[in-house]
Amino acid sequence: MKVENDIICYEIKDGILYSVYKVNLKVKIKEAKEIIDLRHQISNNEKQYWCYNINGLKSLDKESRDYADQNGQELLHACAVVINSYLTKFIFNTFLMIKKPKMHFKAFNDKESAVEWLNKIKRNNELLSLD
Repeated sequence: MKVENDIICYEIKDGILYSVYKVNLKVKIKEAKEIIDLRHQISNNEKQYWCYNINGLKSLDKESRDYADQNGQELLHACAVVINSYLTKFIFNTFLMIKKPKMHFKAFNDKESAVEWLNKIKRNNELLSLD
């Protein structure tokens, strides 16, 4: 299943939600709301394991960050963020240790490692649901 708009493309494959920005985007509140609304639409009110490629993202203003912090963790079991910079990955993961999100959340430098981590969490959650 694939859903997209002018900003982002979402696709669900093998139980994982993938997303890629279409352009080098400077996200303001309007775009942040569209991105989250579209993710909720493709999720069909079910929690997802999300591989979120942010390499096409140029910037995210404070209002958008605050909105994403309040509304962006809904309908997610886990989120693996793919970032092409080792420094940004380090800063992101350090921030997550301090912030302590409501779900599993981690940054990676490649899609393969991100998907491997998501699949591990998915398997663990499936095992827990069997108990």
